[in-house]
Amino acid sequence: MAARSDPIGAFQKTLFNSLTHLRFVNFFSLLLVAMTEQIFDEEHNVEERKEQEVEDPELYRLLVPNAEDLPLVPTSAIESNFVSYFAPDFMKLGHDQYVYRHPNGLCVIGLAATHVAFKEEGGITAIDFNVGKSDRSGLKVTGKRKRNAQHLESNSALCKVCTKDATYIVRCCVKGSILEVNDRLIKQPELLNTAADREGYIAIIMPKPADWLKVKDSLLGLEEYKKLREVL
Repeated sequence: MAARSDPIGAFQKTLFNSLTHLRFVNFFSLLLVAMTEQIFDEEHNVEERKEQEVEDPELYRLLVPNAEDLPLVPTSAIESNFVSYFAPDFMKLGHDQYVYRHPNGLCVIGLAATHVAFKEEGGITAIDFNVGKSDRSGLKVTGKRKRNAQHLESNSALCKVCTKDATYIVRCCVKGSILEVNDRLIKQPELLNTAADREGYIAIIMPKPADWLKVKDSLLGLEEYKKLREVL
């Protein structure tokens, strides 16, 4: 006697096969998407590296140094982690400032060793972040989006440094968002005299890439600055 067909069982088997096929298709589709995103990210990173190499060869040299160019004596932390630029006579004669640029784009602003304030008897005795309508020491930047960051021009005042007989305005030198001021200097202004290029920095600014490229041409490199000021 012929076996009776089971339409429900056949339907269940067909449904199971369809679901299995659908799961495989979905998994394969997700895998392709993931692979595509990975390839895109890799290509994007390659393009970014190429752009960085072309737009700012100094930063590329800092990140990927040539082994033949490495010095016999280890370099300082500043030389190893930053590219040094200088703004001599910035808006006034003798107002020499430095801009140390990190590979992430951040710029550390401070007084160059040849700033006129250091030539006065006793050097710098005080610092005041209250410039006109704004007190930079009250700056509180938060979060990844850097909320509350002030957007300043290259000629905007950061602070005033005082000597026994004079007061000098320190400026941004680069257009960008000010992320931090070194308020430690308020209680320890002597750091400006002893470590102006390290603990005595003035502020940290983040310029936009386009703004940085504009201002970069107006700054001097380390060797140019040394030659100009006859510094060893």
